[in-house]
Amino acid sequence: MISALAWVRKGAAAEKPTTYEMTEEEYTRIQGIAALEIEDAKKELKEKSKLDDEILNDPALKDFDLDKYDDSDHGSDQEEAEGSAHVFSKIKGLSYYKEGEEDPYITFKDGEEDLEEDEADEVRIFGSDNLLLVAKTEDDISNIEVCVFEGESDNLFVHHDFMLPAFPLALEWLDYRVGRKAQEPGGGSYVAVATFEPRIEIWDLDTMDGMYPDLVLGCMDKKQLRKCRGKPHAEFHTDAVMSLSWNKNVRNLLASSSADTTVKLWDLNTGKCVQSYDHHKDKVQAVQWHPTEPSVMLTGGYDQRVAAFDSRAPNAISWWTMDADVESILWDIHSPSHFFVATEAGTVRYFDIRNVTNGQGAAPIYTLVAHDEAVSAMDQHPTVRGLLVTGSADETVKVWDVREHRPSMVISRNLDVGSVFAARFCPDEPMLMAVGGSNGESRIWDMSTNADVRSTFGDATVRAVPVAEKPLVGLQKDEDVDDDEDDNPDAVIAEMHGDVMQPLEAKPSDDDDEEDDDDDDDDEEEDAAMASDSE
Repeated sequence: MISALAWVRKGAAAEKPTTYEMTEEEYTRIQGIAALEIEDAKKELKEKSKLDDEILNDPALKDFDLDKYDDSDHGSDQEEAEGSAHVFSKIKGLSYYKEGEEDPYITFKDGEEDLEEDEADEVRIFGSDNLLLVAKTEDDISNIEVCVFEGESDNLFVHHDFMLPAFPLALEWLDYRVGRKAQEPGGGSYVAVATFEPRIEIWDLDTMDGMYPDLVLGCMDKKQLRKCRGKPHAEFHTDAVMSLSWNKNVRNLLASSSADTTVKLWDLNTGKCVQSYDHHKDKVQAVQWHPTEPSVMLTGGYDQRVAAFDSRAPNAISWWTMDADVESILWDIHSPSHFFVATEAGTVRYFDIRNVTNGQGAAPIYTLVAHDEAVSAMDQHPTVRGLLVTGSADETVKVWDVREHRPSMVISRNLDVGSVFAARFCPDEPMLMAVGGSNGESRIWDMSTNADVRSTFGDATVRAVPVAEKPLVGLQKDEDVDDDEDDNPDAVIAEMHGDVMQPLEAKPSDDDDEEDDDDDDDDEEEDAAMASDSE
């Protein structure tokens, strides 16, 4: 399942990502994090041991002697010693060599510099490449795939990834340096990740094989979290973090919304919560900073309400009531005094933030019945006015023309991603849209080649030039990029049967059999005629 997507603009990523290195400072930082986790694990183990003792002391189980269940009387110590000798009989010795040249098992010494250069070329990210961040969960394992999109060749592949502690709910890219590189000059490339855990992890995208995030926002004490689970707290979240929004004007501020009914403001310099808002009465599904007003934000929740307020005066709130739970919110970047609200009922509503009386917002300018099910994804074209895209649990992606406040559907497509959970326009190639959904596949759709989109939003010169629509772009499969089939179970089985690389022949149908019989009869008649002529 793909639950969230985020683009990284061209040139923002380091050309040569570095490999994670364990420095003394990093070791100290990780040791502190690990110590907390170990302490929590010890407490959980102690509680489990108490439970085991209660089970073992159960009178009904005394006869089974479970304390000695794992003891083995088979074989002698001598047999075990002899058996263990055969396992390592060919090893020269478990010795430690300070210099690699002295180690007899390190035989590849020549050409090491060439190897390093080749490896550097393989991970190089060019200035013409975009990165697509994919929040993916498969078999209860969640990670962030950092994908490279080569626009010239329409090629998308996974560059590296990060393991996550829980199911991801939202991604937010930022170029503000935090953690280990906070004092370095220039911008960086980071991703903030919201998950079912009540914490926010911020990862450095320019570092591969990272063990831990560069910054964690929230409480690390699991015991304290268990005590106040789900109850609002002024300093940290106590339930799943559902949405993130980075303030591009005040760059050290990150806003988050949570299932604990609060919205929090984080200072990325200190890693601390500087403000907590509790105006919603249920889970807060979405939060977004205003594109031009640095202190104004918009929030929407499962209490079926949307709030707009100045973060410096949180008591002066304007409210709008919806017909269902809020799924997503979006400021209109072409008209910043307006905003969109997508709901679980499949509708999209458009409001004017200026039409407020005594804190109560006016009715929507228009209501768009967009989908049969919840509108779980929504994005707006950054440069083409009036182009809105929605995605839904009904497995469709729809393009809308909302100019002049008269919305009309341009096209509806099923992109084979299952229920649509994420849809994002590319910041550099605005007619490119990435879409992800429940079947774990992501697709990149080039709308600039779609006839309906061109005829609706293109000018006369664009409409006059017909073009062939490009196919959807997806991630490369392993078999597409790896010539070594040894790890492919199907290929191994086929090779064992001697039919590797042999195409499967289609089973002939009855009609084909009849045609073959007719051909055979014709051949026999021809052979008989030739035989009579020769006689």
